[in-house]
Amino acid sequence: MNLCVIPARSGSKRIPRKNIRDFCGKPMIAWSIEAAIKSECFDRIIVSTDDEDIASVAKRYGAEVPFVRPAQLADDYTSTTAVIAHAIDWQNSHGKVADKVCCLYATAPFVQASDLKNGFDLLESSSAEYAFSVTSYAFPIQRAIRITQNQRVEMFQPEHFSTRSQDLEEAWHDAGQFYWGRAVAWLGNKQIFNSEAVPVLLPRSRVQDIDTPEDWELAQLMFDALMLKGTE
Repeated sequence: MNLCVIPARSGSKRIPRKNIRDFCGKPMIAWSIEAAIKSECFDRIIVSTDDEDIASVAKRYGAEVPFVRPAQLADDYTSTTAVIAHAIDWQNSHGKVADKVCCLYATAPFVQASDLKNGFDLLESSSAEYAFSVTSYAFPIQRAIRITQNQRVEMFQPEHFSTRSQDLEEAWHDAGQFYWGRAVAWLGNKQIFNSEAVPVLLPRSRVQDIDTPEDWELAQLMFDALMLKGTE
């Protein structure tokens, strides 16, 4: 079976109640749940949470919350892999055995059903262990600089000071939206960022981390712009 797991713990400190705070007309987590439902990829959509309010909102928008996440898996140091493995273990003990499992973040309002379907198809058609969303850096990482302790600057790779941007290799980063994986990979604590993963390419216009209040404001502006473009 195909299982979707949406991790949504209660302990966000920089943006309190982030997972259920209103984002452009809906609780943040609702956007992820609705995309998962619309994708028609999943036999079951589970929200893994330790919070009653999050559980109530998740159920209202169509997800299941069949268990309460244990406290030892709801602190600031618990890995995403451990949370997904716990959900898989629970599923395997209470119904059909999970085969392919998607970790879908609760704070991914830009995710689209077609992205999730594309990720599933890439995993299904390959021998890879994972398929996850990525996007390109807006600026060549080879020309990145650091600020030193005495408030000066220096390049991470000074050998590329005079290299033309178009001659530098394009770099990509995790888009922070979803990770499809085979259940055996999740349960085996296999690393996601390795040669056994395939990328699901997303445009930068639909990628924004939402970790700080500034991130939230930028995401709202981006979302409004995309909605406006869609109505033109």
